[in-house]
Amino acid sequence: MDLQRVSEIVQSFSGCLEPEAIAKCATDGLVNTFGYAFARVWLVESDRTYLRLVASSGMYTRTDGSFARVPMGAFKVGKIAQNRIPFLSNHLAEEVWVKDRQWAIAHQITGFAGYPLMVGNRVIGVLAVFSHQPLSSEFLEVLQGLCTTLAIVLDHATQHQQNRQTQPEATPFLSEQLAALLGQARFSLVGTERSLTDSLIYLLIRTAEVLRDLNCTYCRLSYGETQIVLEAMVFPEADAVPLETAEGASRAADALGDLRFAISCLGGILQILSDTHSTVLQVVLEVPYPSCLLGLPIRIQCRSPVLQMAFTHLAYLAGLRVCGTADLTVPLITDDVALLSDYPANRLLWIADPNQARPQGAIAQLDLFITPVQLQEAVEAVHQGKIWGIADLPLEPQTLSDREQEILALLAQGLRDRNIAAQLYISERTVKFHINNLLTKLQARTRCQAIYEVSSRGWI
Repeated sequence: MDLQRVSEIVQSFSGCLEPEAIAKCATDGLVNTFGYAFARVWLVESDRTYLRLVASSGMYTRTDGSFARVPMGAFKVGKIAQNRIPFLSNHLAEEVWVKDRQWAIAHQITGFAGYPLMVGNRVIGVLAVFSHQPLSSEFLEVLQGLCTTLAIVLDHATQHQQNRQTQPEATPFLSEQLAALLGQARFSLVGTERSLTDSLIYLLIRTAEVLRDLNCTYCRLSYGETQIVLEAMVFPEADAVPLETAEGASRAADALGDLRFAISCLGGILQILSDTHSTVLQVVLEVPYPSCLLGLPIRIQCRSPVLQMAFTHLAYLAGLRVCGTADLTVPLITDDVALLSDYPANRLLWIADPNQARPQGAIAQLDLFITPVQLQEAVEAVHQGKIWGIADLPLEPQTLSDREQEILALLAQGLRDRNIAAQLYISERTVKFHINNLLTKLQARTRCQAIYEVSSRGWI
């Protein structure tokens, strides 16, 4: 749930180009979504000796008070920026660095968490929240996900603001910027360049900067029909840690892994592939165009944070618009039975679970093997009031023949077609014939779905 809320906060400042507006969206989101007393964002000034308060939400909304400018290294905010160490305390009034302990006691401020906003090894600011309730230690991990994206967007907005003041001339094409960043690496462009959002441009530029530091030797930027793709080949430098070692592979994966959350928020996928001897890495970044993210609305609310993020990512890849507001007219993807009493069944896309029966009246059923295209079809069907993914068959094992049930049971044990054929003394071609028949009867698209269907019905 916390990851879902962070994703909604990130979406709120998508497209903003003013640092103050972006920071205000973040602090407003933390206060409104998590219910904290107040939240603030400071940005490091150009001389790097002070931090300037640019956003404050909750109990205090003014940015010109006593903490409007904090010296680097002073108070806890300045120390977080200087030392680059996140901090969490649930005994604020007892902390020696607190300027006014009586204020904390009088206003019942118990919890405090601060996190440095970093781009690479450079600190650009600090985000801090103050709470009436104790904060869990895991909350720092939640802040990390938010601050990673927030720092990238804020840094880009600041640079954009500076460039607009000092360089009013036309901005060079993205391909020119990437080629300049990559230096001696061979660079190629496929397709006609088109306008992209600033957040997507900056994400591609940050990826190119990381690739340059990893000694990228080849890079290709491709403009497709629905997405933009950045592909690169990375070789180790002569004096660098070899990629075939655990330390070398980890270094490359970690450097690119810092961008994964931001990529996911834009609906993209990052793949890091290696050759047989792990002497070269192939990096593939695929991100859909922003126009592809404005499709049908959908809500996602799952019990598991991992499942929440997985279906949110699938929704973006499917070109769906993920909504955060509780609008009962918007279809809901869920596996949480606690939501069923408050949501109309005919707007429900149920995530199948062997331990839970499908809610009565639900008109769509999803599984963990669903593709973005299939998810888009399912949401379109629900918007039109049609059934999707639910087999209209009697729940009787006699639906399948004895031979088909035997083959399904062996498939469930992990046997391959040739092993099944040998065990049942039939040809491999006959095994495939029976599998095709049972897939048709169960209206399953894959063997895994067929096994899941009969397992949930208790047939095997």
